[in-house]
Amino acid sequence: MSRRSQFLPGALVTSAVALAVLGVTTAAASPAPHGAAGTGRTMAVPTDASPEDPDGDGYIPAVPPVTGVTPSTGNPPHRYFHEFQANCAVSHTKADDPIAHPRQPGTSHDHTFMGNTSTDAYSTTASLSAGGTTCKAPGDLSGYWMPTLYDGDRPVLPVGPQTIYYKAGVTDYTSVRPFPKGLRFVVGDPMQSADAFRHHPGFVEGWECGDSYFNTEFPATCPNRADVQLNIRFQAPSCWDGTYLDTPDHRGHMAYPVVRPGTNDDVCPAGHPVALPMIEFKMAFPVNGDLSRVRLSSGTGHSFHYDFFNAWDERTLKALVDHCVAGGLQCDARGYDQTHPEAGAALNADYRLP
Repeated sequence: MSRRSQFLPGALVTSAVALAVLGVTTAAASPAPHGAAGTGRTMAVPTDASPEDPDGDGYIPAVPPVTGVTPSTGNPPHRYFHEFQANCAVSHTKADDPIAHPRQPGTSHDHTFMGNTSTDAYSTTASLSAGGTTCKAPGDLSGYWMPTLYDGDRPVLPVGPQTIYYKAGVTDYTSVRPFPKGLRFVVGDPMQSADAFRHHPGFVEGWECGDSYFNTEFPATCPNRADVQLNIRFQAPSCWDGTYLDTPDHRGHMAYPVVRPGTNDDVCPAGHPVALPMIEFKMAFPVNGDLSRVRLSSGTGHSFHYDFFNAWDERTLKALVDHCVAGGLQCDARGYDQTHPEAGAALNADYRLP
């Protein structure tokens, strides 16, 4: 696996977080994370009541909250990898978004959904937990979605299981704990500028194809070969406030790690002290050659963003996080590290708990 798959170095995170703070401040004043379908217009925060947010204020409290946690400054033995993969295929497309536009079908721009096969505008933690999944691990009932990519008017959908990494975003990988059931958030913003996208703390390689990397917009052309696809890597915040499963801007309860002063160590900020897995999308779209007509349903290339709604079986997720992330291994979707066979696997051959 290339070094590019690792989390961002502390110095880059520090400078990027400084920019991101300005964006968060603006979003808090006028929270509007997603555009209207096909227009790029800013939408107000939904006030439609849902079973999980009966007063419609956008705050969904964690029950119970995680309290008494301080950011870990531990420095365990160095391990180059501390991750596992969730391999999930595309299930459907729909102009729905249960995070930004709950109970408002058809309001969002078109999304490409992976993982849970039931995800729609009415999805809740309970409905996802009762759904099916395209992920290799049956215990991963989470919803993952992103704006649909088009070549002209033709949707271009990733083929086969896509790679969604679960990594340690902090130096003390042993402090990472599983996501709380029902946690949800948005990564990036379709309204962000090209510069904000390029300097976003989640930016890893931007758009890439062939030997072209770090593109803010889609390259004009890609090598026209069967082995070449359009790819993107983008990382999510991994530090949680321990209080809310969602907030009105769908970002404020999460934060990116920061650099501990006087060190090169990545730690969670004081206001978001709970270290969770860092998700990294690694998406591959089967398009190459002339990309002049390629666009996202949310706009140009720099409007890329994605959503995550956690509905993992709690025991399965804990087994993978403890074995692979906190255990300092480079695991596949079974929780097996080929370079450390003596460590065994977290799941059996059917990707289930033994």
